[in-house]
Amino acid sequence: MAEQERMVEAILFATSEPIGARELDARLPHGSNSAEALVHLRKRYAGRGVHLTRVGDGYAMRTAPDLGFLMERETVETRKLSRAAIETLAIIAYHQPVTRAEIEEIRGVSVSRGTVDQLLEMEWIRFGRRRMTPGRPVTFAVTDGFLAHFGLESARDLPGLKELRSAGLLDSRLPPTSMPGANSVDDEEDMPLNEGDQSELFEE
Repeated sequence: MAEQERMVEAILFATSEPIGARELDARLPHGSNSAEALVHLRKRYAGRGVHLTRVGDGYAMRTAPDLGFLMERETVETRKLSRAAIETLAIIAYHQPVTRAEIEEIRGVSVSRGTVDQLLEMEWIRFGRRRMTPGRPVTFAVTDGFLAHFGLESARDLPGLKELRSAGLLDSRLPPTSMPGANSVDDEEDMPLNEGDQSELFEE
């Protein structure tokens, strides 16, 4: 039985997926009893850093639950913005508060929901106030997180569009604009965004 335990133990450590007793029997020498070997192994590993665990119809070696924190690893995920996202972000930064229709007018193409969702998910843009104009469109503005990421104190510290174009960050077709911060999210022509307004953003 000790030899059977060793063989079952070796198979379990070498297998990434749980393996059932029937498959173990098929791998072991004729006459072996994998079920009994599994019972002995489970007792032997009780209280150890690795446990023999029943997973569905199979068995697998798993890290003891109380030691799971040792297996955690933090990684930094690098996400590359598309040209559409970069242009949209730049337009929002320089024209804020700006509506989706105004972004599309400047870029000359429609703004996809995925582009805006990505920027919102990254917390680089936020919903501003609704314009007191027909349709009360929602505006967008950059966040403090955006400013912190680029080491800016305010949107007024953004580089000029000429610099952005020379760096290849903006399409040359984008028209010139006024200096950053010319508009404010607190303009009297705007009104606060109400709950539930997000669902209306892309219904036009």
